[in-house]
Amino acid sequence: MLLLPTQKRFYCNNLNQTSRFITREVRIGDLLLGGNQPIRVQSMTTTDTMDTAATVEQSIRMIEAGCELVRITAPSVNEARNLENIKNELRKRGYQTPLVADIHFTPNAAELAARIVEKIRINPGNYADKKKFETIDYTEAAYNEELERIRERFTPLVKICKEHGTAMRIGTNHGSLSDRILSRYGDTPHGMVESAMEFLRICQDENYHDIVLSMKASNTQVMVQAYRLLVATMIQYNMNYPLHLGVTEAGDGEDGRIKSAVGIGTLLEDGLGDTIRVSLTEDPEFEIPVAKTLVERYSSRKKIAAHSIPEKLSLPYSPYDYERRETDTVINIGGKNVPRVIADYSHKENITPASLFQIGYTYHVNTDKWTLSDQACDFIYTGDKILDFEIPGTLGVIVNSAAYALSNTKDRYYPLFCADEYFRASAKSSVLNFVAIDHSSIFNNPAFDLGKLDATVVLIVDTMAENGMAEQRSIFCELMKRNCSIPVIIKRNYIGVNPEQLQLFSATDLGGLLLDGFGDGIWIKAPSATSESKMNSIGFGILQATRTRISKTEYISCPSCGRTLFDLQDTTAKIRSRTDHLKGIKIGIMGCIVNGPGEMADADYGYVGTGAGKITLYKGREVVKRNIEEQLAVDELVQLIREYGDWVEKPL
Repeated sequence: MLLLPTQKRFYCNNLNQTSRFITREVRIGDLLLGGNQPIRVQSMTTTDTMDTAATVEQSIRMIEAGCELVRITAPSVNEARNLENIKNELRKRGYQTPLVADIHFTPNAAELAARIVEKIRINPGNYADKKKFETIDYTEAAYNEELERIRERFTPLVKICKEHGTAMRIGTNHGSLSDRILSRYGDTPHGMVESAMEFLRICQDENYHDIVLSMKASNTQVMVQAYRLLVATMIQYNMNYPLHLGVTEAGDGEDGRIKSAVGIGTLLEDGLGDTIRVSLTEDPEFEIPVAKTLVERYSSRKKIAAHSIPEKLSLPYSPYDYERRETDTVINIGGKNVPRVIADYSHKENITPASLFQIGYTYHVNTDKWTLSDQACDFIYTGDKILDFEIPGTLGVIVNSAAYALSNTKDRYYPLFCADEYFRASAKSSVLNFVAIDHSSIFNNPAFDLGKLDATVVLIVDTMAENGMAEQRSIFCELMKRNCSIPVIIKRNYIGVNPEQLQLFSATDLGGLLLDGFGDGIWIKAPSATSESKMNSIGFGILQATRTRISKTEYISCPSCGRTLFDLQDTTAKIRSRTDHLKGIKIGIMGCIVNGPGEMADADYGYVGTGAGKITLYKGREVVKRNIEEQLAVDELVQLIREYGDWVEKPL
């Protein structure tokens, strides 16, 4: 039985700095993974495994892009057998990269593949179970009987792996937990961890330890909590198996990259992870640069501690559950309000009505009116500039305190003070004042007294530190320990980063805090790194990925593999073009039934390949329309959304 860790049992070495959790070293062919080895980057082919030439060519493109392990699906014995031809051709052409066979429902294919390739990936949710979405009330005896059945089914593979020196990934997926696990533990990180532990115990009983573990989910909150809980559980049982990190069904483009960085980056920040895969609905070679950018950030990370969180003191929050920090409401910030987005225009010399188009506001000269998009930011910071035009009614302007004091314009303008400057100032807003602080303000500045801040204050927690997430987390912990309920905007500053780095780093740094329930708003400052429009999109993307503010349609689309029954990239683009205005709706786009109703997890609607040229549509996890011709399926999906009352017409 799985023991739940208490808050006193931390899931990482050090909450103040990036200190890698050292795992046991596992050999995968000629590659070593875990221990003090570099964090390895991997991906998965999307070709038909029976097409040897295509799979080899794609594998080579992946390897030359930097892929260190190549995963290939083996849905049946035929594909498993053909792995030998693929491996031989790669070796003949001089590529020694280890191959991983991806197995779901077919133990016989796994047992064959384990004799051929260097690593097997099995999903405990469907390796020995058939999912029927049934709730079963197990007695203890009946549950133990099920465990014995699993042992009998799984042990032969363990023995083969041990005999042939084949490594194994026990890869739990949130969306494919077995009915047995769901019946006892629910659709929870707890259930995910126990699903892996059941199989891990069998491996240990056979004295087999060449194991890598993963806890993948499309929901970043669930994914991060499950990995943390897994590590805390391993620590309790004196285990240290390597971790494979990934956000499954992350999607494509900016959304997929941000979502992946939120989940993977949050864990890397705390020193967790030995290998990663960024799952994008794109060709696999395009996943590798994203993964490398995430990993390389930590190869030279200095071990500089943020302000100390006593290592043996319990946290004031649970890292295994999402609960937003309780804060007061100041106008539209804090309390039950969604996190706010601040755009930084302080570097712009000339701000006109047209300038606001990039942050979601359009001024119409003919009608003298503003319209706003679903991703219109909430505040704009202009430094010392007072705008010479009427601002939109939903927008607030933040200016430096000196400019505020000199200006006659006060309506929806709010001053920004630096820490204890606030106590000395005479010109303040009667409704909203921003006070910028950093860790030294809280821990080292006796002149800054939190208790003397009034009900109009919102804190801006700022940092330039390399380990800024840990530093800002320590501030939130201190605020909670002091029972301070002042709302907080998380601000991050980036210098010398390119657009891709900004996208991934900010998603990591801000996303990790938001997943722990911290932050009533975000502010990204990166002069000249990218356009204001892109910066705004990144900010809203981070909030969407952490599920703290929904501003657009969410697509839970798998990255494709040899099981896929239609062109995922083309289909995803078609569905997106028809539905991207449906704010708050989640649509799962799955290439096959393996990634079907389970992997879609909490999607509102599902589009799943169930045969050559055939699509089945879901409402939640229920089949609504079966075996639709592919050329009609997108229209049928739109009609289904209409029938359930979730459709709105796209604005002209």
